Amino acid sequence: MYEIVETGGANIGSGRATWPFAKLLVNKNELQLNASIIGNVYFRPSDVISIEPFTLFSGTGIKINHRVSGYSEKVIFLTSGSRDLIKRINDTGFLSNSDTIPAEVEARINKYQSSGSFPMKWSAVIVFVVVWNLLFLGDLLGYFKNTSNHLPIGMGVQLALAFAFLFALTTQLSAPFSRLVLKDGRKAEEIKSFLLFLMLISGLMFILFSFITG
Repeated sequence: MYEIVETGGANIGSGRATWPFAKLLVNKNELQLNASIIGNVYFRPSDVISIEPFTLFSGTGIKINHRVSGYSEKVIFLTSGSRDLIKRINDTGFLSNSDTIPAEVEARINKYQSSGSFPMKWSAVIVFVVVWNLLFLGDLLGYFKNTSNHLPIGMGVQLALAFAFLFALTTQLSAPFSRLVLKDGRKAEEIKSFLLFLMLISGLMFILFSFITG
């Protein structure tokens, strides 16, 4: 079965993922747009009304016009060569497929559509933001002892960065923890690029601030 796998950027609702944090997969039976933490959308052929070229000030791509009520109306995949990509999508047979799709594909699409495009539980997001801010505020409010470098950073900032690093690492490595973070049926693999990016940034900043406050 002919299949397209393309890397690029994406706009889903008000969220935006830059290259290479979005991946488009299309075959005869389904279209998937995985934009990591921004959102993951799954379509069967009957869900898609049309696919058209889209131009944005920052680049070009395709706009997926769909009829899935639980998704944002704005679903855009950003890539160069959008017209060629639409032709390739046509070549998969997806847009013209009126056949009954396989039961396992139908079940997977139903599962993802029912949980919405955002893969994380909002309770997990709220806990992360609260803990992150409390640790940062700890330095500003004097709960942690700062160094004599006259900067408003110290143990609180380092703990916040360590917390972010461990949160991302544990989500990937621990199945029980990832079930607390992700919606039912979702996998850490869907937001792997975001988790790796969070580990990279928080790890580098932890080393930098450790040097500054050391």
